[in-house]
Amino acid sequence: MNPKRAERRPWEMFFIGAFYASISILLVSFVFAKDSVLNQFGGILVILFTIICSLPFMYYIIKFEEGKDVVITNNGRLLKEHSKAIQALMWLFIGFVVAFSFWYLVLPNYTEINFNAQIKVFCAINSPNNYETCIQQNGISAVTGDITGSFAKDKLLINIFANNIYVLIFTILFSLIFGAGAMFILAWNASVIAAAIGIFSKGNVINLPLGLARYMIHGVPEIGAYFIGALAGGIISVAVIRKDLQGERKWRILEDSLILVIGAVLILVLAAIMEVYITPKLF
Repeated sequence: MNPKRAERRPWEMFFIGAFYASISILLVSFVFAKDSVLNQFGGILVILFTIICSLPFMYYIIKFEEGKDVVITNNGRLLKEHSKAIQALMWLFIGFVVAFSFWYLVLPNYTEINFNAQIKVFCAINSPNNYETCIQQNGISAVTGDITGSFAKDKLLINIFANNIYVLIFTILFSLIFGAGAMFILAWNASVIAAAIGIFSKGNVINLPLGLARYMIHGVPEIGAYFIGALAGGIISVAVIRKDLQGERKWRILEDSLILVIGAVLILVLAAIMEVYITPKLF
């Protein structure tokens, strides 16, 4: 799958994302689960293999978008062109979420291996005062460490927005420093959302569409904002590598990246409002 084709037919990236996530889950479930040491880090290994599969595409689509900054001078047209890449990346992400959620429900015997870290994060956020109980209820037998109320997040608009901005900053930094490195944060978020959907679905695949709707209503714009931030940081990173930050092109590229970041922040405001005031009323 190359960037040009992905931007022409972005929905195809859903199947690519689902395939990458499925390969990662199956590798960990049937290969690394047999290792007494590595199976304790299955949740991280799942993300590692997903990232390895996705990095080439992520790198080339960022490189492709940076090339547009050099050629296109009209900001409106440039944003329209970038929106094609965002759509492709969003379909990739949704493929991750659907596949992870599906395998969470289909392979319950491997949940403790494949999603051990993700379930701990879910319980730390949603049940900080009953962390160990939450962990045990969701299939994780070994509990180490102590989780206090400091992990609790009030369902207030400002707190959720602040947390989203925190993730956006790290997404931009990872993308700026490592190029396609933002894929780590995005793949990780996909797996955590999938674990939440699996828990919400109560082990029943029939409930999967409802679980997806529960978390994707506000999740789609939120993750879209992270991809926009990743694209902004990645464009600058590629521009440095290709030595395009020179003369008039420098200001054009920096201006484009700044517009993308501002757009990402505005979308996060909308996502936080939806998470606080809309999603709870529907579910």
